[in-house]
Parts: sequence; C-alpha cells; structure tokens
Amino acid sequence: QVQLAESGGGSVQVGGSLRLSCTASGGTFNSVALGWFRQNTGKEREFVAAIRWNGGMTYYSDSVKGRFTVSKDSAKGTAYLQMNRLKPEDTAVYYCARATGAISSTIRNRDKYDYWGQGTQVTVSS
Repeated sequence: QVQLAESGGGSVQVGGSLRLSCTASGGTFNSVALGWFRQNTGKEREFVAAIRWNGGMTYYSDSVKGRFTVSKDSAKGTAYLQMNRLKPEDTAVYYCARATGAISSTIRNRDKYDYWGQGTQVTVSS
C-alpha cells in the first residue's frame, strides 16, 4: 500500500520561503512521478510541479516557474518542493501525489494521480 506524507507547511510573510517534504512508502517507484498540487477553499485542486522518479525530469505550472523547485532524494524516498518569493496567492493546502505511467502531456492532470497525501497548509501573509 502506497502512503504519502507531506510536511513543512506553515505561515510565512510575502517574499519568504518554505520547503515542503513528501515522504513516500510502499509500492513501486518504477515509471512513477511525484507531483505537487494545491487547493484553496472554493477552488479546484491545481497542478504545481512534478518530478519523475527515474531520471528526475521536472515540470512546473506557469504560476510557480522560476520561484519553486521540485527535487527528490531517492535514497530517502522523499520529494521536496522549495518555495521561494512566496506570494499571497500561493496560500493553499499543498498535496503530494503519485502518478504511474503519466506522459509529459498528461503529467499535469490530477486524474493521472492515484495516491495522495493528507495535505499541508501554506499561508502567505502581507
């Protein structure tokens, strides 16, 4: 059984930084991507970033490109989301999720992700 657990959320002022962690256990990580999504109250869950477990190719939404960096430590089974220059609109619950077999054109689609963590709150205040 695959389990994902996020940590590292919190409150930060505009322009600050946070690093989220997603620790994965169980299942196989062949042909897997770990993605980060976020959701604010009343809004749909949106893609933020993703990284392929094999090869490390990364993907970003336009809204975070250049500010956020996704990475992984395969030995620890952990993916990270480094968030810099945070803005109030980055406030949301952040989720990590696993996709199996997603190709580049579909990796931003949340329907491709079959396991999700419980989420961690990020609040950016001015």
